[in-house]
Amino acid sequence: MSPQNASEAWFPYFKDNYLWSQLIGVVLNLAPMGGSAMWEVDRVGKRLQGKEGDSKAWVEEWMRMADFVLDIAEEEEKKGHKRTAAGAYVRSSVYRYVAERQIHPDDPRKQAAYRQVTDHFERGMRFLIPGFERVEVPYEEGPLPAFWIPPAYGPANGAEKAPAVVFFDGFDVSKESTALWGGLALRERGVGVLCVDGPGQGEALRLNGIPSRHDYEVPAGAAFDYVSARPDVDPERIGLMACSMGGYYAPRAAAFEHRFAACVAWGAHYDFHDVWSKRAALLQSGGTVAASALWQLAWVMGCPDLESGLKKAEDYKLADVAGNIQMPFLIIHGENDALQPVEIARTLSDAVGSTDKELKIFTAETGGCQHCGVDNLLMAGNWAADWWMDRFGTGN
Repeated sequence: MSPQNASEAWFPYFKDNYLWSQLIGVVLNLAPMGGSAMWEVDRVGKRLQGKEGDSKAWVEEWMRMADFVLDIAEEEEKKGHKRTAAGAYVRSSVYRYVAERQIHPDDPRKQAAYRQVTDHFERGMRFLIPGFERVEVPYEEGPLPAFWIPPAYGPANGAEKAPAVVFFDGFDVSKESTALWGGLALRERGVGVLCVDGPGQGEALRLNGIPSRHDYEVPAGAAFDYVSARPDVDPERIGLMACSMGGYYAPRAAAFEHRFAACVAWGAHYDFHDVWSKRAALLQSGGTVAASALWQLAWVMGCPDLESGLKKAEDYKLADVAGNIQMPFLIIHGENDALQPVEIARTLSDAVGSTDKELKIFTAETGGCQHCGVDNLLMAGNWAADWWMDRFGTGN
């Protein structure tokens, strides 16, 4: 799908603005996982029609809905209706995060909003999932914030410990996102999940000031050390997965951190610098086919400006390292991905050294054809979770 008609696959609120269409489409697709309610999202979408590109209006409307739903959560909790409150806390968190993404890092509202995002998400999930907990992964630049989601049932086939997946974010998602995207589906299949905000991601970036790094085997190794030390996890069955920009992070880590049992790149990358050079040129010329603002690259990279951010991104390439990947490896990609064309996924698949590798491409007919399958997240997340279930033999 070309950039000119990329937004046609999304919900018809903002036909001429890919960024807004993609974001509201993602939120709507979180409804089956409890991350949104159709009426609430539709309400915001209708209020924003005719205001395309007005980031102030975007922030105000999503914050308004986040506050409205938060009031519901707090009132229902007072009544002792914890499951109703839990759902509202999670939805409020998601809506506030969608607003926060359009706030510049220099604006003090950004940190304040994200603190509410992670606090309310954790509160809701603790009500919903027994054993859900916030944890910290020891790391050289300071602890990496994470959520541990335990499996819904005990180890299968006589095993004493359960398998687990370390799930990193991408360029503009967070541990709150990955918990909904795939964490819950993995839990339901007997797999524990560590949703980690790695360097340049989520809370690690926003509240702890830890920027991205190209050698992601370092934080991935730290996450492996943490998970493998848990008494409820089988250290021989720990997988690695990441989405969007994580399609660079996960393969890079898998190429050097061979303790993981398998790896999934949910949305492929091959040359992040090339992708962002083209994206920056498009945004600077007034284009809208991007999932983030122009200022975000420098912020994620911990650089003072776009030019230095692009310079740092030159190290984010898989051409010389993908051949080192020897573990079972899966790539999930959308046929009509307007951000990372499907040819990137095929290039990465060809370069991966493992003899046990698979490339799954979702089409417009199946759904999931957009970036990371976000036009049909329920299907994409279940497909990935089933792959892990089959790989680990949890069988449910």
